[in-house]
Amino acid sequence: MKYVLVTGGVVSGLGKGVTASSIGVVLKACGLRITSIKIDPYLNTDAGTMSPFEHGEVFVLDDGGEVDLDLGNYERFLDIRLKRDNNITTGKIYQHVINKERKGDYLGKTVQVVPHITDAIQEWIERVAIIPVDGKEGPADVCVIELGGTIGDTIFSRHTENGIIDAGDIESMPFIEALSQFSCRVGPGNFCLIHVSLVPVLNVVGEQKTKPTQHSVRGLRGLGLTPDILACRSTTALDENVKEKLSQFCHVPVSNIVNLYDVSNIWHIPLLLKEQKAHEALIKALNLQGVAREPMLLEWMERAKICDTLRETVTIAMVGKYTGLSDSYLSVLKALLHASVAHRRKLVVEWVPASDLEETTLREAPEVHKAAWKLLKSADGVLVPGGFGDRGVEGKILAAKYARENKIPFLGICLGMQIAVIEYCRSILKLRDANSTEFNPNTTNPCVIFMPEGSKTHMGATMRLGSRRTYFEVMDCKSAKLYGNAAYVDERHRHRYEVNPEIVTELEKAGLAFVGKDDTGKRMEIIELPSHPYFVGVQFHPEFKSRPGKPSALFSGLIAASCGQLETLLHGQGYINRVQTKVVANGVLPPKVYQNGNANKARKLMVNGAAFYANGNGVHV
Repeated sequence: MKYVLVTGGVVSGLGKGVTASSIGVVLKACGLRITSIKIDPYLNTDAGTMSPFEHGEVFVLDDGGEVDLDLGNYERFLDIRLKRDNNITTGKIYQHVINKERKGDYLGKTVQVVPHITDAIQEWIERVAIIPVDGKEGPADVCVIELGGTIGDTIFSRHTENGIIDAGDIESMPFIEALSQFSCRVGPGNFCLIHVSLVPVLNVVGEQKTKPTQHSVRGLRGLGLTPDILACRSTTALDENVKEKLSQFCHVPVSNIVNLYDVSNIWHIPLLLKEQKAHEALIKALNLQGVAREPMLLEWMERAKICDTLRETVTIAMVGKYTGLSDSYLSVLKALLHASVAHRRKLVVEWVPASDLEETTLREAPEVHKAAWKLLKSADGVLVPGGFGDRGVEGKILAAKYARENKIPFLGICLGMQIAVIEYCRSILKLRDANSTEFNPNTTNPCVIFMPEGSKTHMGATMRLGSRRTYFEVMDCKSAKLYGNAAYVDERHRHRYEVNPEIVTELEKAGLAFVGKDDTGKRMEIIELPSHPYFVGVQFHPEFKSRPGKPSALFSGLIAASCGQLETLLHGQGYINRVQTKVVANGVLPPKVYQNGNANKARKLMVNGAAFYANGNGVHV
């Protein structure tokens, strides 16, 4: 097994995740099998209880693991299926070691950070690295490890003005020590360290500055890790003299300094790595000469070119609670991008804070209320994503009502489906106090209820999580057709509440179709409004399995309906899948229709007119 470690320095948010994923793409294009591990030094056992405002979305895996959003990045780039153990946290490691200590596995020894915690980290990496994640037998060839946090910052003491080198977050130290030992343990030719750093330009002088990277590398080496490759982030391409200076002071060959400057779309990043022969440096460091071939990235080049040429737009109103941070809905945004690219449209997302649509905002801030409704009414389609808590719920209900009454394409995910049911109960069944027991435990008409196996005292890992099977009750419906007329689909879940089965018959008589249910027939998974051009709600999260070349079926349906292509898509037996390998004369590829599936490679677009830069914050495919 070969290991590639990706660390970051100077500042956070440089795009280590994108860099790690792109390295995996290039190595995979060389004919190697790749797996990934993300190390998060925080004390939480997993990301399940973290606020989206603080940490971005919680990504859910097939096995129910609630993990860092970077694992979604890896899955989308590499088309792999990771497991919960591919995300290592301080909480998991300490819990593992303490459990062993309680069982007496250490035979009375004093349990210490070194060697017991550091050994546990190394053993975890070796154990997880050999688990296949690409659907094939046997272990992968290369494991790409991303270490979260920032190493080697230059900080200033509170009491003095002297700059000191800091190791970053204090909880990172056991991992840094473990990885330093691990590099020696696996030996030369089996370990390659790539350090992602920033080369800023000061506006006053307009010169690319290398000192922050020099300090970062010095701090890294002081901690026992020596970079083999430098990946330098910058706004523009690095000057040759800057590379030479970095080489001289950081003790890295010029040929091993890769420049990841800002580009028009994220799909150029693997291409940048290839153009600068990063694969050759990697293959040499990992002693894979004669095993790896020249990387073939034709599909990536074509997709990057296509995305740069998209002009016709499709506008989706995202009505949510956490609209202040796009990372909170990262997978939803990427699924929209995948689908819009497949339909040859440039995606524009209008972020609509759900609470701004409510009557309370009309009274307290009428201009804000007016602006929110203007955004909603200007959109081609409406999407209400998942969420927790009652803030903004009434606004989401109003958005669903607007989309239903005005025949605007609508997709509700998890809570988005539940509020669509609540709205239908209130408006069509005339149950004015219909609600979810999550928001009103005393409602006389509970149309959404708490699941019996859930826990109201413990939040972590107590939801209905992971891949679950949904069976189509009706084959002649839009959802089944979008999934290629499949009898069932496997999608990932993350919820505590569900539609009350006692009210389903009454809703169906009133025209709301429950076209997908679980194997018991008691859990409602998919709703549709047959009389509506596209009004779909799902209890699961289809965004987690969307891939650039195979967009999620239901997201593809939303985009198609929003730009007038739904009938063509439905009559084509399923949703648009992967990009063809031949570029036609005008630079636009005709869509190719496939029956089922979910993943490949993605794209970068403009959202609200703002480009996502190569490796900046929030740039995860």
